[in-house]
Amino acid sequence: MRKLPLLVVAALVASLTPVAQGAASAACATRTGTAAATAATTTVWLAGDSTVAGPGATCPVGWGAEFDALFHSNIVVDNLAVAGRSIQTWLYEGGVTSAVGSDGECVLSSTAPSSRWQRALTGMRAGDYLFIQFGINDGSATCPRHVGTARYQELMTMMARAALERGAHPVLLTAVAAITCSGGTAVRNRGYVAQTAAAGAATGAPVIDLQALSVDYYNSLGLCPNNGDYTSGALGQFFCNDHTHFEAYGARRIARLVTGALRAQKIPLAGSLL
Repeated sequence: MRKLPLLVVAALVASLTPVAQGAASAACATRTGTAAATAATTTVWLAGDSTVAGPGATCPVGWGAEFDALFHSNIVVDNLAVAGRSIQTWLYEGGVTSAVGSDGECVLSSTAPSSRWQRALTGMRAGDYLFIQFGINDGSATCPRHVGTARYQELMTMMARAALERGAHPVLLTAVAAITCSGGTAVRNRGYVAQTAAAGAATGAPVIDLQALSVDYYNSLGLCPNNGDYTSGALGQFFCNDHTHFEAYGARRIARLVTGALRAQKIPLAGSLL
C-alpha cells in the first residue's frame, strides 16, 4: 500500500517533465529571438540643423522628422539635429565663444563633445549610419556660428572618421537649398559644397548633393518666379513663412530626395526602404 503513492508520484513527474522542458525551451527561444531582433536593428544617426531637425511646432519641420517612416522596422532613426547650429556648435555646444581668433575662426574654450555628439559616439555600432548635413548657419559672419571653409572640411572629415572607427557608415550631404529665384529659375544658395565633397573623398564616404537635388526639384515644381507669398499655393504648401524652412509636406518631399539618392548611388541602406 505504501508503494502505490510513490509510483503515482513518479508517473506524474515523468509525465510533466517534457512539458517543463518544452516551456523552458520556448522561453529560451523567445529570449533568443528578441536578442536577434535587437541585434538586427540598424540605427541611422542624423546630425544637422533646423532643416533636418524634428518640429518644435507645426512649422518648421526638418526632413529628418519624416525619414523614419520611409524605412522598414529594422531601421531606427535617431535625429540629433538641432536648430540654429553650425557643425562646430553642434559638436562643441558651450565650448565655442563669440571671440574671433587670428585665424578668422571662432575661439574654442573647450572641445569636449556636446551631449548629442557624445550620445552618437557611445551609441554607434558596426553597421549603423551617420548622416551629416550642415552648411547653413556656418556661413554666419559672426561667432559662435561662423565656420571657415577649412575648419568645416576638417570637422566633417573628423565626424566621418569617427563613424568609420566604430564600423558605421558616414553619409555626407550638402546643405538643402532655400528657395532663391533668378528670374524664373531656382538657383543654388548654400556654401561648403566643395568642402563636403573633399571630406567624402578623404574618407571614402558617399556624398549626397542635396543642394543640387533640391534646386532641381524646386524647378520641377515651378516655384520660381514667385511673389514671396508663403501662405498659399505651391510655395505655401512647401515652405514656412520664409524662404528656408519646410512645412510637413516640404519636409516629406526633401526626405524623398534623400532616399532617392540612396537608391541612385546604390548606398546599401537603400535595401531597407519601403
